Amino acid sequence: MGKQSKETKSPVSDPTKFSILNLIDLSNPNINQTVNSLKQACLDSGFFYVVNHGISEEFMEEVFAQSKRFFTLPMKEKMKILRNEKHRGYTPVLDELLDPENQIHGDYKEGYYIGVEVAEDDPESNKPFYGPNKWPAPDILPGWRETMEKYHREALEVGKAVGKIIALALDLDGDFFDKPEMLGEPIATLRLLHYGGQISDPTKGLFGAGAHTDYGLITLLATDEVSGLQICKDRDAKPQKWEDVPPLKGAFIVNLGDMLERWSNGVFKSTLHRVLGNHKERYSIAYFLEPSHDCLVECLPTCKSETNPPKYPPILCCDYLSQRYNDTHADLKIYKKQQS
Repeated sequence: MGKQSKETKSPVSDPTKFSILNLIDLSNPNINQTVNSLKQACLDSGFFYVVNHGISEEFMEEVFAQSKRFFTLPMKEKMKILRNEKHRGYTPVLDELLDPENQIHGDYKEGYYIGVEVAEDDPESNKPFYGPNKWPAPDILPGWRETMEKYHREALEVGKAVGKIIALALDLDGDFFDKPEMLGEPIATLRLLHYGGQISDPTKGLFGAGAHTDYGLITLLATDEVSGLQICKDRDAKPQKWEDVPPLKGAFIVNLGDMLERWSNGVFKSTLHRVLGNHKERYSIAYFLEPSHDCLVECLPTCKSETNPPKYPPILCCDYLSQRYNDTHADLKIYKKQQS
């Protein structure tokens, strides 16, 4: 347990700009120690590493290899599975604009969304974030779908394990987030990401991924060895101070989302973060864990009092997510115009 050692720092960066994150070991038998370390991480930065999470290193390498296979396909093949209105499928470079106030155009990244698989004839598929996924043709990428579906299942279990520790850190029952209306029927979205190596320049509004907070409960991020992720612990500071988060082999980088900030009445913050490109290609895999569509996100009983009333109005998960996705993604009509 404890904080990450300085040995993981990259020799090419200014060490004063590195963020030292707490390390959460899911195999630690001392649950109180784990809860206390996670709570401190949530209060300090909203980011932490998770190790001994149960997903093998060999399988993680396979997932990354399959991700690279997809992104190296010709653009014509990738555009055949362009994302749909349910945010399933391929997102081209510049499709997403996360920080319109500071970006001159969209992010220098391409991605691929994979959600919870729900058949088209299932009544649940009428909900905004449920439905069938879009998949590359099996003859183009054999075994690709099976690998991603397995990873989706395994990452969900890791997310639920982290959710239990978060619940305990908020003085709730450990299974608080594991109810049917929450993570029992989650909106869980796997997103493969590829940064092409363009150089970011914040002074010119050029970013791999613009500054943003994540939308849901938590995000599990697996990365390759290429750095680029930065966090800003105090989003209201002028000027903002950005710190690098170094990759840690075998670990997930976990951060808190907006819904958890709302649930906790601002006790746990959803931390601003961004990605800067630095000449090198970079691959990462984000797993966004959100509650069910119909979950009402409102202030937790342990996070309010007469002197500390709720800061945020209750909101349905699907309404909040739909608004955030619509605000940050390009209108699909632009691609239809390009292809016509």
